[in-house]
Amino acid sequence: MTLAPIWGSLIIFLFCPLLGGLPLIDWLTYGFTGRQLRKLGTGNISVSAAFAHGGKFVGVLAVLSEAGKGIAAVLLTRMFFPSGSFWELLALIALVMGRYWMGKGAGTTNVVWGIVVHDAIAAGLVFLIGGISFTINRDRKTGKLGVLLLLAIIIGLRHSTEPEYFIIATALSGLVAWIYQQIPDDLDLSENSVSQESRGMFRFFRGDKNLLPLDKKLDKKKIGNKAGNLSLVKRLGYNVPQGWILLPGEDPKTIVEFLYPSPENPLVVRSSASGEDSNLASAAGQYLSLLNITSRPALQTAILDCQASYIEKNALEYRKTRKQDEGAMAVLIQKQIMGLYSGVAFSRDPIDRFKDTVAIEASPGQATEVVSGKINPYSYQVVIANNLKLTDTNPIKVIPDASVPPDAIPEDILRSVAVLAREMEELFQGVPQDIEWTHDGDKLWLLQVRPITTLQPIWTRKIAAEVIPGQIQPLTWSINQPLTCGVWGELFTVVLGKKVQDLDFNQTANLHYGRAYFNATLLGEIFLRMGLPAESLEFLTRGEKFSTPPVTSTLKNLPGLWKLLQRELNLAKDFERDSQKLFQPLLEEITATPATELSPSEIIIRIQNILNVLEKATYYSILSPLSLSLRQAILKVPDTELDSSNLPEIAAMRSLANLASDARNLLDTVNISFNSSASLFAYIAEHPDGQSILKRFDELLISYGYLSEVATNIAIPRWRGNSSLVREMFTRFFFDSEARKLAKSKKTPSIGSWKQQTIQKRLNLKGKISVIYNKLLANLRWSFLALGTYWLNLGIISEVEAIFWLKFSEIQEFVSQDNNLDHEAINELILSRKHQWQYESQITLIPYLMYGEPQPLTMSSFKSSYLTSSQILRGIGTSKGIIAGKIQILEDFNQTVDIDRQTILVVPYTDAGWSPLLARAGGLISEVGGRLSHGAIIAREYGIPAVMDIPYATQILQNGNRVRIDGQAGIVEILD
Repeated sequence: MTLAPIWGSLIIFLFCPLLGGLPLIDWLTYGFTGRQLRKLGTGNISVSAAFAHGGKFVGVLAVLSEAGKGIAAVLLTRMFFPSGSFWELLALIALVMGRYWMGKGAGTTNVVWGIVVHDAIAAGLVFLIGGISFTINRDRKTGKLGVLLLLAIIIGLRHSTEPEYFIIATALSGLVAWIYQQIPDDLDLSENSVSQESRGMFRFFRGDKNLLPLDKKLDKKKIGNKAGNLSLVKRLGYNVPQGWILLPGEDPKTIVEFLYPSPENPLVVRSSASGEDSNLASAAGQYLSLLNITSRPALQTAILDCQASYIEKNALEYRKTRKQDEGAMAVLIQKQIMGLYSGVAFSRDPIDRFKDTVAIEASPGQATEVVSGKINPYSYQVVIANNLKLTDTNPIKVIPDASVPPDAIPEDILRSVAVLAREMEELFQGVPQDIEWTHDGDKLWLLQVRPITTLQPIWTRKIAAEVIPGQIQPLTWSINQPLTCGVWGELFTVVLGKKVQDLDFNQTANLHYGRAYFNATLLGEIFLRMGLPAESLEFLTRGEKFSTPPVTSTLKNLPGLWKLLQRELNLAKDFERDSQKLFQPLLEEITATPATELSPSEIIIRIQNILNVLEKATYYSILSPLSLSLRQAILKVPDTELDSSNLPEIAAMRSLANLASDARNLLDTVNISFNSSASLFAYIAEHPDGQSILKRFDELLISYGYLSEVATNIAIPRWRGNSSLVREMFTRFFFDSEARKLAKSKKTPSIGSWKQQTIQKRLNLKGKISVIYNKLLANLRWSFLALGTYWLNLGIISEVEAIFWLKFSEIQEFVSQDNNLDHEAINELILSRKHQWQYESQITLIPYLMYGEPQPLTMSSFKSSYLTSSQILRGIGTSKGIIAGKIQILEDFNQTVDIDRQTILVVPYTDAGWSPLLARAGGLISEVGGRLSHGAIIAREYGIPAVMDIPYATQILQNGNRVRIDGQAGIVEILD
């Protein structure tokens, strides 16, 4: 047996990468010019970099050196393998890998000359077809990728009976294409930074890049946000004046000679600087915009003046104060529209942020007159539905300012402007937009679109209100906020790695007006960096629609997404491991030594231990529903085909209903005429057989004592400490035969297919995690109550639960002070927070979306007039079915109301305690929630239609209203 193939393999896989990584170009450039390519331009060590920084002579030497590498790799392979074998292609792959990882280059020249030696006919065909295509198309990026695709196809066709050639050629092309995405292109360097003698060549291969039309797909990083935004909306079909972009550092001569400005066809010259019109800074008024350019000399001067404004003192100071990196400025040249009516519009009112209206300022004439502030424009507010969709009975309403004369601006134009503003907001991930517009008597033209920087970030209560609804006391938030932000930060860091270094995950969630809000702007930015749509979180947690993620961005994050996928795949195994090592040992320790037996300092240690373990439990409680939603969306298994009986809230309700049923069968109920829980339990206690019922009731409290109306809020009592709540639910089951029947006899779906089994396992895992998570939170509450009891006995606080008005860090500090506590200061702090809480609790209309930093909220800030008057409300369908009935609003489940199958309950949120009521109702509408919320699960369990996520439903709807709900489509129709 010959050893040639073995030696050949070693040459290919060991020597070729080293050959590729040899920095010959860097040595040549340094030797002839004294310049180091690593420190110049893009930092690439490439042939184009050698031409750019070393001139033609050095560039030619660079071509020869890299061509030599490609030829050498093929010829060396032929010493061990037959001429023209696929091993030559493998050698080129190894060479390119070394070229990229060690030599900071793409290896294009290596591949070109290596292929020439490997298969001259294939190389000739690729050059011929690719060269003709590039000469016609002039698009560099498409040309490069097209040539790589041709290479794989032609080599495959040349070896049609040997598929390994096509596979390896495809791998080679794919590798080079991937490298193109990883390194900057030297051809993107500004012309002024390129060697004088190489500029002509650069112009050719760039495809006359300094004539970039606005309707072409362009990179915002190169052309700035202003031009980038207009390019995007123009390609989407919006009316944007035709324009061209001059890149930073480019000679304006070509574009000046290309355009023909005249008095009949004037042009406008505008800045498009890096950092301008961004989410954080608009740079309004910092750079020049020049109108009415009617000649080529004037165009030349306007371009130079616009470019010079980037280095004006005011502009430099503006960027410095906002800590913006010094970048560059492209110039946008557009046809000037002679508008009859013009102005600006804000998709959200930047002054009164609680209004859900579009604010428009308009006047006859050009838009610049409004923007410049030289005239007083007419002001309008336009009411246009947002989440609650419009119907014919709810038209767009234009409200002019009191000083506006009648018919100053045609209303149809104002309506069109308002719709355009909201469409721009939706297009740019829900970020409020400031648009500049003009109407020429025929068309509405969009002149500029940019974020309203003062309305950043966007805070959303929609998701947060499901996780932790209602008002939140300081202690709860001081625990929940770092846990939630920390776990989300960990998950995002797994995917993005160093790409998140500039993000502050502590801003993921915050407390405003006593309610929890998520930072939608931050989450949207994170998801976009991950290559996912900005609405991904709402899709995963609440069942919202999911748009297709951009492929290129997703590919860039494949390593991180793969790590996250591995965590998802190992979720069950990891949970079982941590359950044995962390969760169960701690819970056993807590059971063995209750917090009431510990000293204050020992209680703090106990609390810290719980928090350390709770961090891991929070990770599972966040990832498990995301995993369930993702798998369910991929495998398309409906909720009705799953068995929810193992979820703790469902299991607890069934146990309670069974106990109530047994109690009725055991006890003499003929003479029972009362229906209060106190009377019922007194009767049970006196009955000869009642002790067995009470014993089972106490056992149920022990088993499910960790449950709560809001599990994530440790200030809310658990069942174990609030038996009156559980007694009330028992009483309702006891006297309501239909509720008992539904709770007990729910038919369990047959889990047959592998898809069902896969999703069912994830649902069961979610239930197990929920038990652990809720038990840890319950014990956290009981530990704080033990400390509160200790302080109450010392006279430090006036009631045990006063401890929930303090933050955890404050409690730690107070415990460390021991005998030096300032009782009066503690109680003043508690009283102050109580008063703020009471004030905020009286404000019933809290915004679900909030733009920018929170404004002081008063009783009249968010008026009922801002609510929709639409007859159609749209939310998320979570339990299928259609029913028409009468509305019954319930603020909490302790209300005493008459409910039957014609009753549609409207609630702020739901938890396990609502089950007896839902069992008797015909349908459910909730202000918050998604497919995995408690209300949705219970509604599906009882087979009643349910629609979640109808903001302000308890305010919009009224008791007695007749409505029709569609639990699959998520529609609520008001019939009267």
